[in-house]
Amino acid sequence: MPLTQHQPLKDLISRFKFQKVLDSSPQTKVLSLLGTIDGKDAIITAEKTHFTFDENIKKPNPVDGRSTPIFYQCENEYSIVNGIQELKEIASNDIYHWGLAIIKQDMEENPTARLNLIWPATPVHIKKYSQQNFHLVRETPEMYKQFVIPYIEKQYEQGRLDWVDDVLYGDVESERIVYKDFSEDKKKDGFIILPNTKWDGVNLDSLYLVAMVYRDDIRSVRDLKPSDRPWLIQLNNKIRSIIPACYNFMIHADELRIFIHYQPSYYYFHIHIVNIRHSGLEDNIAAGKAILLDDIIDNLDFLGPNGYLDKTLTYVIGEDNELWKGGLREAAMEQMERDGIPKLPNIVSGFDPKSKTLNP
Repeated sequence: MPLTQHQPLKDLISRFKFQKVLDSSPQTKVLSLLGTIDGKDAIITAEKTHFTFDENIKKPNPVDGRSTPIFYQCENEYSIVNGIQELKEIASNDIYHWGLAIIKQDMEENPTARLNLIWPATPVHIKKYSQQNFHLVRETPEMYKQFVIPYIEKQYEQGRLDWVDDVLYGDVESERIVYKDFSEDKKKDGFIILPNTKWDGVNLDSLYLVAMVYRDDIRSVRDLKPSDRPWLIQLNNKIRSIIPACYNFMIHADELRIFIHYQPSYYYFHIHIVNIRHSGLEDNIAAGKAILLDDIIDNLDFLGPNGYLDKTLTYVIGEDNELWKGGLREAAMEQMERDGIPKLPNIVSGFDPKSKTLNP
């Protein structure tokens, strides 16, 4: 995908013409909008930012003696208490009180939201950020070979992964790279770590990083074999050693959730690194999406020489996904029929809670 000439985000947002809401999540406080910029499709996602904390005071942990920050935010004009500009009571009951508040905002101390912009946005992007129905797929090795491999090859043929080389070998996002381990003679072992776009880059509670490897022979977990196990162990240990040092040991190795997605959002091997305290990631850390790297390493000890290529993998997929429309739907329906799972009735008018039966 060719890179567009850089334009300031503020200028691009000012030219955004709203069309419709793609999705809205009350859990993650994320809103996705579809519109156009200069006649081309654009997607804006806005996420309410997490409250920041002062981390200047530290207290030794009585269990292991490690220095742990005391979190508080009541000491400046943008704090959760001192920053209240308006307060409206909703209700109260005995010792419990509820209300709405407007808190003083500041770009450095207490920003309101984090904005992401995709422009020009492709139909694939629009489907990804749109609200849709989801299904659970039990992908056999045969289904992978029949449907997924051609889909991956199509991604590369259409240049949808060109941006990866721009990040690994070019100057794109070079200023955001947290750590880089690369040399031509040890290319197989090299990797970079940079912030995921879902992280605001400030609050460690919501730390979200991505490690991208320089190996180009692995596109997903399906390509991992027992022979890759020593490499994965080394990579896992490096990540757990590097990240705490990058952030002044304000986060520890056993506080990192390290995992891989299947299906991934793009087919070039990368690893997700998240603060274990960060729970507001919806399906990004859910069963049917995330596989812990430690579990992958352990499983490779028991799988055959082809590794994950011969394993059945169960995951969640959206109806708008090209894979679902490209044959997985029919394969999944046939699979359930073979399993003896009855088909849904064509017409369901309602459910009677008293008799606990479906009304005809």
